[in-house]
Amino acid sequence: MPQTLTLIANPAAPVLDDALAKAARAALADLGASTSPADWLAPGIACDIAFDGLNDDQAQAAAAKALAGQPVDIVAQATEGRRKSVLVADMESTIIQQEMLDELGELVGARDRIAAITARAMNGEIDFKGALRERVALLAGLDAGVLTDMISRITWMPGAPSLIATLKKHGVYCALVSGGFKTFTAHVAAQLGFDEDQANDLVVEGGKLTGLPTEPILDKDAKLQALIRIAGARRVPVAASITVGDGANDLPMLQAAGIGVAFHAKPTVAAQARACINHGDLTALLYIQGYRAGEIVTP
Repeated sequence: MPQTLTLIANPAAPVLDDALAKAARAALADLGASTSPADWLAPGIACDIAFDGLNDDQAQAAAAKALAGQPVDIVAQATEGRRKSVLVADMESTIIQQEMLDELGELVGARDRIAAITARAMNGEIDFKGALRERVALLAGLDAGVLTDMISRITWMPGAPSLIATLKKHGVYCALVSGGFKTFTAHVAAQLGFDEDQANDLVVEGGKLTGLPTEPILDKDAKLQALIRIAGARRVPVAASITVGDGANDLPMLQAAGIGVAFHAKPTVAAQARACINHGDLTALLYIQGYRAGEIVTP
């Protein structure tokens, strides 16, 4: 079979069973597809259904209709080349649970104001560069040491350590590319084992934040260029990459990759991404690539 439909549940709520897999398979068959029995990648969590005779969008839509209301993510793709050799990941609200500018805003009594700007920028309602400058301006006068202090607030998105450890074990090059700040990406990259990290920085004078970001600002175009650069340096096509993110500034790299995953993403992002994970954790990116439970590393 040249294509694969993958059904994925959250490991914390392993609700996927034979009945749901059969319902998805029947939905594809009703449209004239040839299908194979479910191949279980992880009992209760993920399975593959090989199919032929439909395109990815048709198969995904049919399965989604059949499983409507169930907390199950659905991804259809070509079977060949599923396993990618490069990962490029956003950091905030993707690899970590926080938006670090929002956390910094708390120190100047502007958390709600900054969080509102962040939400609008991530949903693509306002320009990312302008939004970053506006938020950073509110931090003027803070001691630069607060950046290091805020590292203690970082918590991993569920599945993040296993995702990176598993990919690294299988020789995948992992890059962290963020519109956030280098202090935080450097920490996250070192702790989880990313091969590189790229991010923005803040101008410091006299030990204080000036309220200005270092130019040029890393935005959606820079994220796309990072993907292209990394694939080129690894001498693999961009189609051999998987990308993941949640915000509008991630869209270009999500759309350019072999498979781009909108992870618990903003509505406008989810609507334009090829693959969406709304229920699962980050190990869903492994199941999308056909990894089995026994291959997943638990750090």
